[in-house]
Amino acid sequence: MQLFDTHCHLDLEAFAHDRDTVLASARSRGVSDILVPGVERRTWPELAAFCATDNHLHLALGLHPVFLDAHGVEDVEALSPAVETWRPIAIGEIGLDWQIKSLDRDKQQRLLEAQLAVAETFGLPVVLHVRKAHDAMLATLKRFHLPGGFCHAFNGSQQQAEQYLQLGFRLGFGGMLTYERSTHLRRLAAALPAAAIVLETDAPDMTVASHRYQRNSPAYLPEVLSALAAVRQTDAGTLADVTTQNAHEVLGLG
Repeated sequence: MQLFDTHCHLDLEAFAHDRDTVLASARSRGVSDILVPGVERRTWPELAAFCATDNHLHLALGLHPVFLDAHGVEDVEALSPAVETWRPIAIGEIGLDWQIKSLDRDKQQRLLEAQLAVAETFGLPVVLHVRKAHDAMLATLKRFHLPGGFCHAFNGSQQQAEQYLQLGFRLGFGGMLTYERSTHLRRLAAALPAAAIVLETDAPDMTVASHRYQRNSPAYLPEVLSALAAVRQTDAGTLADVTTQNAHEVLGLG
């Protein structure tokens, strides 16, 4: 069984002391591939170097909306040259976060559109962070010609999910699916077609129920798979194959 963690910040400081051990543990549990998204320009060089060490660590470059105040015009302008230099497999993590009231929505929108334009130019999929802003995101995506991407930690409506699917996106489900109280998320994961779903951890954040209040890890991805299989009443092995294939298709992998 091979699993694809489509969203894992393995490059962050939280893994500095045991990154190799964490990666080895994940591999031993069937996690064959990991997409590692960038969040700030200052992290891109080390992130690119890290992903270059392993063909199964996949690079994405982006400017995260939560760190809005850290991004200047020069950072946006640096994205295209960075794509040419490091050849990421996707643009991300980018998006809109309307849950944090202090983040300027207009500035977020401009940042998002500038990065979507880069993705369009290079024909790259995008990795989206969206909170309380799915309708605005969908309206924006429809103005660009993109090969799709991943909507990370999706928790929108069935109708919004269908719109993302029509645009070539897959929807990421992670650790929150392992909590019994996540009733909306579980209903959604059960109702969507299997071709719509990819697995993720968002490690070191959003950990699974068995490790609540602890650092998340890509090694816990099989627990997300188990939760998905339970809510869908489907064989876990079949879902592993389908979700991994979904990730490969979006990213243009073999």
